[in-house]
Amino acid sequence: MREQERLKKLSDRLIQEAYERLNHPQTQFTDPEEANRLVTDIENYPHAFVIACIMDRRIRTEKAWRVPYELKQRLGFLDFPRLASLSREEIEQVMLKPSPLHCIKKMPEYLYFAIHHIQQEFGGNAAAIWEGKPSSATIVRRFLEFKGVGQKIATMAANILVRDFQIEVRDRSSLDLSVDALVRRVFTRMGFVPENANESCFIYRARELHPEYPGIFDIVLWETGREKCHLKRPRCEECSWSELCAYANGERGS
Repeated sequence: MREQERLKKLSDRLIQEAYERLNHPQTQFTDPEEANRLVTDIENYPHAFVIACIMDRRIRTEKAWRVPYELKQRLGFLDFPRLASLSREEIEQVMLKPSPLHCIKKMPEYLYFAIHHIQQEFGGNAAAIWEGKPSSATIVRRFLEFKGVGQKIATMAANILVRDFQIEVRDRSSLDLSVDALVRRVFTRMGFVPENANESCFIYRARELHPEYPGIFDIVLWETGREKCHLKRPRCEECSWSELCAYANGERGS
C-alpha cells in the first residue's frame, strides 16, 4: 500500500471512530463519584469544570480533575461567591496544606487569578464562557485568557465541552488538536508528522486532514496513547490501528 493511500485510509478510520464517540460522551473524568459529579455539574458548578481544566497538566488526569473536590473538602464549600471572597494567601494555603494538591508551584496563583477572572469578566458565572452558541474560536480564546493556560489546555477544554457536554457552538473549525505527550506520540508513530515535529506541525496536519473539526482526532489518539501506545513496550499486537500504523509495521523508530 502506498504511503498516501495508507494515511488516507487511517485518517478516515480515525475520523469515523471519533465521530461515533460524539454519540457516546465521556462521563467519567475522575473518582470518587462525588468528585466526578462536581466537575461534570456545569449548570451548578461551571467553575469546578474550569478549575479542573486549568489543573490538567503534568499530573495524571484523574488527579487533576479531583482538585475541585479536594478544594471543597478542605474549604467546606465551593460555591462561587464564597470562593471569590478568599484572599490570595487563603487560596495558597488551601492548595498547599496539609499537602500540595498540585506539583506546579504557580498553580495556587493560577487558581486565584482564574477565580477573579471569572468574577470580573463573566460576572461570577463561568458558564458564560460557552453559553449562547458562540464560535469555537471564542471559547478557545476565552480559555486562553486565563493565566497559565496555553493552546493545549484551551483546546482540550473546548473539545470536552463540545464532545462530552454537547455544548452548542456555531462551528468547530477552531477546535484544534490538543498536542500533549500522548497525542504527539501516537500521531507521530502513525506517520502523520515527521519525527521531532514541532507543535504547530501537529495542529496544521490535523487541520489539513479534517478542517471542519481538527480536534476530532483528540480523544481517539489520547486513549490509544494511554491504553496501548506506551512510550516503552507499546502493545501494538492489541492495537486496532496497528495494520495501518507506520511504527507497528517497522517504518518508524520513535
